[in-house]
Amino acid sequence: MTTPNIWTSTVATAPNVDVTGFSVEASDGSIGKVDEATNEASSSFIVVDTGPWIFGKKVMLPAGVIRDIDPDTETVFVHLMKDEIKNAPEFDEMTYRNQSYRDELGRYYTDRGTGSSGTGI
Repeated sequence: MTTPNIWTSTVATAPNVDVTGFSVEASDGSIGKVDEATNEASSSFIVVDTGPWIFGKKVMLPAGVIRDIDPDTETVFVHLMKDEIKNAPEFDEMTYRNQSYRDELGRYYTDRGTGSSGTGI
């Protein structure tokens, strides 16, 4: 069972800002741009188009991994390393809204200490 906090953002500006199109920065560098973002209660996420970083693949990140959002520079900061994101369960556009995929992804990030404290950081 996943920790619900992994899907909930603790960033104060998150519900008020549409981050679609924003750049995404991991702890060790850029990973791409937000292709899709949701603000659903207890099930928010962003889908990031990684562009050339991992050959145009997309990744889904639960809202609990977001460390900060800077609306002025249009940047979303996540507290993950690039390898953690690259090694996450593969994104599938046909199944990413299915609960089984969300459970698998939630376990992956929760096992890395993300969201388990209830702070999302």
